[in-house]
Amino acid sequence: MTTETNTMFDTVKEAFAPVGEAFAKLQNMEVPEAAREFVKKQAETAKVRAADVYAGSEKVTAAIETAVSDSVTEAAKISRNIQQAMYQDAEAFFAGIDKLASAKSINEAVQIQSDLARARGEVFISRAKSTAEYVGKLVADGAKNAQDNFAKVYNKTA
Repeated sequence: MTTETNTMFDTVKEAFAPVGEAFAKLQNMEVPEAAREFVKKQAETAKVRAADVYAGSEKVTAAIETAVSDSVTEAAKISRNIQQAMYQDAEAFFAGIDKLASAKSINEAVQIQSDLARARGEVFISRAKSTAEYVGKLVADGAKNAQDNFAKVYNKTA
């Protein structure tokens, strides 16, 4: 039976050998230069448009900040930070596309993609920590203001 099993295994192995060879060749297949250049140009165009949108949103936020009171100014700061984060994400995305377009093989593209994913994860964690600190500060400031206001009212009635 062992001979029959080995023979059967060898037959299956031989039958799938072309698939394995094709997959190995696919991993090292080169991406044409024209395709890489096309993707790079499109990414650059989109990056310029994203910069224009960001600049416009900055102008709108600045106009709102100068036109309103201090209570709305904090909301404008939050809006500005969100806009900046979105712009940074767009820049990172287009830079990633540019890097991926530079890949000459699928193996290289997979490596670049995993590096980009790791970097985006680190940015996400950093932003989450920053947001938690900011919200904690806002809550502490709000509690302090409420405490001060309560003390003023309590001292007036006492």
